[in-house]
Amino acid sequence: MTITLHDLQSTAADTFGWEDLRPGQERAMEAVLEGRSILCVMPTGSGKSAIYQVPALALPGVAVVISPLIALQHDQAESINENAGPTRAHVINSAMKKSEVDAAWEAAASSDESTRAKFLFLAPEQIARDDVAARLRSLDVSLVVVDEAHCVASWGHDFRPDYLQLGHFLRDLRVPVVALTATASHPVQTEIVERLHLEEPVVIVEGFDRPNLSLDVVHHVEAGDKERAVRDQVLALEGPGLVYVATKKSANTLAAELQERGARADVYHAGRVKKERQAVHEGFLDGSIDVVVATAAFGMGIDKPDVRFVLHADISDSLDSYYQEIGRGGRDGLPAKAVLHYRPEDLSLRRFFAAKSVNRTQLRDLFALLASQGKPVKAKKLKELSGLSPRKLAGLLNLLEAAGAVDDGVKGYRAGRMPAAEAVQAAVEQAENRERIDRSRVEMARRYAETKGCRRQFLLSYFGEELPEPCGNCDACARQESTGGSPGPSAQAPSEVDQPFGVDTAVEHPDWGRGTVMGYEEGIITVLFDTVGYKTLSTELVEEKELLTAVPSAG
Repeated sequence: MTITLHDLQSTAADTFGWEDLRPGQERAMEAVLEGRSILCVMPTGSGKSAIYQVPALALPGVAVVISPLIALQHDQAESINENAGPTRAHVINSAMKKSEVDAAWEAAASSDESTRAKFLFLAPEQIARDDVAARLRSLDVSLVVVDEAHCVASWGHDFRPDYLQLGHFLRDLRVPVVALTATASHPVQTEIVERLHLEEPVVIVEGFDRPNLSLDVVHHVEAGDKERAVRDQVLALEGPGLVYVATKKSANTLAAELQERGARADVYHAGRVKKERQAVHEGFLDGSIDVVVATAAFGMGIDKPDVRFVLHADISDSLDSYYQEIGRGGRDGLPAKAVLHYRPEDLSLRRFFAAKSVNRTQLRDLFALLASQGKPVKAKKLKELSGLSPRKLAGLLNLLEAAGAVDDGVKGYRAGRMPAAEAVQAAVEQAENRERIDRSRVEMARRYAETKGCRRQFLLSYFGEELPEPCGNCDACARQESTGGSPGPSAQAPSEVDQPFGVDTAVEHPDWGRGTVMGYEEGIITVLFDTVGYKTLSTELVEEKELLTAVPSAG
């Protein structure tokens, strides 16, 4: 039986009540029907889940959905079961009873199409387990979904080593892969494709703009003044809302102050026990908690459409993180506020976190261990042999692989033919490159906070997207309108004459090597270089000194 787009449209309407599919959703679904893998970069609230849920119901077999948060897995499974039937989606994770896990596997393997599971939700660390991977291979898998796919990219803002093992599994399974994320600049998209071993995928980028979010930055000199301003603004705003802070101590203090003043607020961070974190998550979703004060540990996958404000008491480590965090506001399409309270001194903490050290001894020992095996070794076996934690092992392997010192094949990892000292040095240089990139991201966050022009134009430019006119929905545009002044430098769209290279063009610099043009301000070009991160250059000097040359595209 041939499944058509019309069949998918009927499934979307009859099962989920989605009468009209968006063009991006239709393109992605058609690609899945053709057996193609896809990477979808779509703003939060744009319907990414529909891209896999509708085809999975229409196709024979079971869809495997890999998601990093257990709470999100349950939310999505419950939503599917409400619409498609109570046994269609199952969750498998370490927090469940053995009887529940066994029932989920049995439902996925059932030959009864009326009760057979159509969706299995798992966490990425489970895929690395040989027994889980083997059971999945024994099933009739229709497609694999990798949610929050930016986590696989070491250049992404929320890199998770557990995701690195997914590439092996996907390469073995040989079924269409649907990689989904709301935040991925062009270099991150490239790394996602490489890490997941997606062969000639269809890449659909729907744009990063969220016009219903107003963007404001409030500047402060004294820390105490900033803290009071954040507290007072939260108390004055109508919720629900999120407040992001840099440290657990700050989160506890602010949440306590809000509670003392009658706000239904609570705190979420990695220092709280799992049961408490889950209670906060559930309370925020059911409306018994209006404000969550949190570190970056909270929020990924939060499916709450009516968040009316997202405040940052501290600047994020990058605009990638900031965009992801403010994207939790206004998912219902109604107006929501995104406010950053900023002190230049706050950047010192972010610069500290951006500084990373790498253990040369561990790199050398791991490379020597691989070299001594004489054959490919799976990550699970390497963990046993090395005694390293999964996170530490994945991080070291990632560096060695990026340095070309280790090959990542279907059968496992194999050491390259080079001296250990050379392998270690190459891996250390990779770590130094990434530190420079992270520091450049902090610098771009600073420039966003301090720009005098349209903030939305600046933010979209960071992701390689141009907005021709000032947005009219940020504090900079509001100031210009109230004073009758002309737009500031970054609020003026440069003419084609001012753009020696198109956005997304690959270029090369004599000192910084290869990079990608991300965007323009008046007289300034921003380039993301492979080894040094984001750099801004005068377009006049670039042309006068021929500082950049276009790199011919492959093929």
